[in-house]
Amino acid sequence: MAEKPKYYLTTPLYYVNAAPHLGHAYSTLVADTIRRFKRMQGYDAFLLTGNDEHGQNIERIARERGIPPKQHCDELSAEFRGLWERLGIQYDEFIRTTEERHKAGVLELWSRLTKAYAPDGSPAIYRGKYAGWYCPRCEEFKDEAGMREPDHHCAVHEQPCQWTEEENLFFRLSGYQETLLRLYEEHPEFLRPETRRNEVISFVRSGLRDLSISRTTLKWGIPVPRWADERESSADHVFYVWLDALTGYMSGIGLGQGGKAGERYAKLWPADLHLVGKEIVRFHAVYWPAFLMAAGLPLPRSIFAHGWLLFEAGKMSKSKGNIVRPDPIREVLGVDALRYFLLREIPFGQDGNFSFDALITRYNSDLANDLGNLASRVLTMIGRYFGGEIPYPSPQPQRLPQDRRIPEMGAEVVRRYRASMDQLEFASALETVWELIAAVNKFLVETEPWTLAERNTDADRSRLATILYASADALRLATGLLSPVMPEATAKIWRQLGQTSDLSTLTFDDLSRSSLGVGEKIGKVEPVFPRLAREETLAKLHQLEEQSAQKPSAAKPAAAPADAASEPLPRLPIDEFLKWELRVGEILVAERVKGASKLLRLEVDIGTEVRQVLAGIAEHYAPEALIGRKVVILANLEPRKLRGLESNGMLIAASVGKEDRPVIVSFTEDVPNGARLR
Repeated sequence: MAEKPKYYLTTPLYYVNAAPHLGHAYSTLVADTIRRFKRMQGYDAFLLTGNDEHGQNIERIARERGIPPKQHCDELSAEFRGLWERLGIQYDEFIRTTEERHKAGVLELWSRLTKAYAPDGSPAIYRGKYAGWYCPRCEEFKDEAGMREPDHHCAVHEQPCQWTEEENLFFRLSGYQETLLRLYEEHPEFLRPETRRNEVISFVRSGLRDLSISRTTLKWGIPVPRWADERESSADHVFYVWLDALTGYMSGIGLGQGGKAGERYAKLWPADLHLVGKEIVRFHAVYWPAFLMAAGLPLPRSIFAHGWLLFEAGKMSKSKGNIVRPDPIREVLGVDALRYFLLREIPFGQDGNFSFDALITRYNSDLANDLGNLASRVLTMIGRYFGGEIPYPSPQPQRLPQDRRIPEMGAEVVRRYRASMDQLEFASALETVWELIAAVNKFLVETEPWTLAERNTDADRSRLATILYASADALRLATGLLSPVMPEATAKIWRQLGQTSDLSTLTFDDLSRSSLGVGEKIGKVEPVFPRLAREETLAKLHQLEEQSAQKPSAAKPAAAPADAASEPLPRLPIDEFLKWELRVGEILVAERVKGASKLLRLEVDIGTEVRQVLAGIAEHYAPEALIGRKVVILANLEPRKLRGLESNGMLIAASVGKEDRPVIVSFTEDVPNGARLR
């Protein structure tokens, strides 16, 4: 048997500065869908995902948590892998940039770069000094276009940049400007969609500056080794996080390793597809190919930069507090409903709005009413009228034109579906399948098989068999096509159709060449997508989302136990404490938040202004009892959105007992609003 052609794709290596949310899941679910589709096409598809674990952010977060950076990374990486398992993601390799095998890959790339020369003949690597505005979250220096003036806030993260001066090692990126432009022009498929390609071309044409590829101001990273022609040691440098992280696409499959790992690298590289979010397209479409060109290594064949998931009018972001977690959706609607919504609702490559309401609407309309209803009515009629056996259809010459239309349409649907999926046009591919589902539902309404069953003449029974066979075989076809998108639900329908083969190994050849076997027994008919009551489902989703938000995560310290005072606490420098703006405030308004059993919306007078603050104390304090009460507010906390409302501060309370009952901090003496706690 001929060896299958390979198809190697990657997700971004997700940064472990926060627990995974729906934005991370979006990229990974898409990658999983592509892997399954490519396997249906006959490819040996290989999916790599993983975590980027070095850099200043991780160093800072671990310090704030009072634990070593490696422990923080271990805990967060476990959360990512746990979520992928719960979501049924089938990845083939998981790479962490703190692994020794990754270090081997970085050092192999570095060895090549130190020997490389830019197109103008200059060394690709040199030592220099850098001064500029640095965004710790992006892990890069920002030019004017990358900041919001006049306060030097990062345009991506909306956080202040830091003026930084340090000695760095530089990559001569400026020498690759024309080479990169030729790449984009001669290989438009290298970067998609076209809007991202045009943005990158414009950026490169505006002029490239040499790139700092090391840092001396942090220790949490891979140390830069000394190279042969270097006069001074680089022992105080660590690799720039993006040079480090991007190499994970190669180290994860064996770069810098011998034996079978090295053989795997030789087989899989170059990557056929890097899936990335649009905010990191520059690193992948400019820096990464330039590194590889200098190192003399093959370039990835294609990079696709998808848009953002928007929730509450902004990009889903931990720092903005407007994230959605996948687990509540999985528990209430199932993973496949989420997969279908993300791929059907959002044209891939564009920004897309996410809301629970839209998710439920799409679920009831498409999955419950269309696909679920079709499977239920066809299989139920086969069970009722033919004893649960696939009926014998009429011979071809005796069939009516409308009977032949469904199989003919099926062949065209397969062709269009494959073409759309190859272009990563998932919404279009799914619309094509839904055309077939709608046509079969219409066919059943027009032919009224239930009426034929009631008359029950020989002619009617023959006609009934033809109608139900054509409908069931079209359902088989639709089920196979939808399996990369909804693997769990389609496997259930597959078994109900009486199919004993493993749907996950189905190929397009299998799907097109085969048909339902007449006389075969169907399985037990059960609803796959029961219709959901909107208000009840919304309430359940919000309740679970709120509970998920309050669960301890490796990304945030858990609440201290009641007897924690007996345990030694990490010491806080005085300058850290002085950053906290603790202010006295008076509660003017207190009311419950609709749909949130634990939240109260407060309006608090802190002397200079009235702040809206959301507090999770509704189970312990009546709103009316809080009016006029003096409280303590952490006033310089970043705003956070909860239930569509912005909270501008934190109410300070003690945590009492095993149940962590909140007790609001207050005063026995009269204290003016706005007074600062010291």
